[in-house]
Amino acid sequence: MNYAETTSWMFSKLPMYQSHGKTAYKEDLHRTERLVSHLKNPHQNFKSVHIGGTNGKGSTSHMIAAVLQKAGYKVGLYTSPHLKDYRERIKINGKKISKKNVVNFVKINRSFLELHGLSFFEMTVGMAFDFFSNEKVDIAIIEVGLGGRLDSTNVISPLLSVITNIGKDHTQFLGNTLQKIAIEKAGIIKYNTPVVIGQYQKEVVSVFKKKAVQMNSEISFADKEIKKSFMCSLKGSYQKLNVKTAHQAINILISKGFKISESSFELGFGNVQNLTGIKGRWDILGSSPKIICDTAHNTEGLSLVLEQLQKESYDNLHIVLGFVNDKSLNDIIELFPVSARYYFCKPDIPRGLDSDKLRRFFSDYNLNGKAYSSVKEALFYAKSISKQNDLIFIGGSTFVVAEVI
Repeated sequence: MNYAETTSWMFSKLPMYQSHGKTAYKEDLHRTERLVSHLKNPHQNFKSVHIGGTNGKGSTSHMIAAVLQKAGYKVGLYTSPHLKDYRERIKINGKKISKKNVVNFVKINRSFLELHGLSFFEMTVGMAFDFFSNEKVDIAIIEVGLGGRLDSTNVISPLLSVITNIGKDHTQFLGNTLQKIAIEKAGIIKYNTPVVIGQYQKEVVSVFKKKAVQMNSEISFADKEIKKSFMCSLKGSYQKLNVKTAHQAINILISKGFKISESSFELGFGNVQNLTGIKGRWDILGSSPKIICDTAHNTEGLSLVLEQLQKESYDNLHIVLGFVNDKSLNDIIELFPVSARYYFCKPDIPRGLDSDKLRRFFSDYNLNGKAYSSVKEALFYAKSISKQNDLIFIGGSTFVVAEVI
């Protein structure tokens, strides 16, 4: 199989949470443990940082990777989901895994993957670990996919665990209270391994402190420890907390012997996109009218992004909006401004929420607009109606942003 055939096989033959939802979610680590054993435990051949949390874990992962790269280290970066190309998930120093590497991994291991019923995510984790080991990275930044305790990435023994914050997302898997979700996220805290918590949240602080005591792990809270940090190239005031979290994580790595200068901090934080290739975080796609997209998709993330929108200057606000079909709209509906004009759309995945159903729900709250058959059609009409001093925002789902970026 060539690359196109290989990725087509992966997307169609292996259950993929991002497109299929709960049917693809594997609630234990046994399959991942079998896979890494089959691969001769590649995750034991490199140092790592494990990053979880409800919001900001992707941005924080890229920030840490950027600073380490500027300090001269060979840095593996595993994140999810991808926006355009599957290979975005697995990078070394900002360069995506080659198509040849993807094809060869599947070719060599296909019978094992099929025999053991591995999910799309489990297989991708194994591919990343195998690639980082073969390429002899100095350190890998590993982002949790979903939750923590039972996430496929949680077979590693990192130098440091990081949990950005806790909010309500994926409640069908992780629990319907912040405390229950925190327990799942705290599952990445390892014995005798320091943990950085990005945000001190009184509702869940006891969960993290208790787990840290149980695991004999030194715990620190980034928003308490870091009083002043660096300017970051990722836009949006909501990134300030992620910068502090990344800063504190890097301070811990310095205490463990990593050599990172002040200039590496500055150049890393100041060039995150160029160094790592991150996309979808307050990306400005156009001007006159200004067009902004962001992948925020849960209550806390959307709240921060919509708050950032209020700081923008414009005559009229146009919102191109779509969600997945398991999104709890009741939890987010009050965040959206009545004054905006809405263009409802369905992302092009099996889990996409029907745009007319979305329109009807929003109209019950006096949030009015039209439903469109695709994201591109919705954006086309938003552009056609908007004036020079208007603003168009595109969001609601990673998969909506993926179609326009």
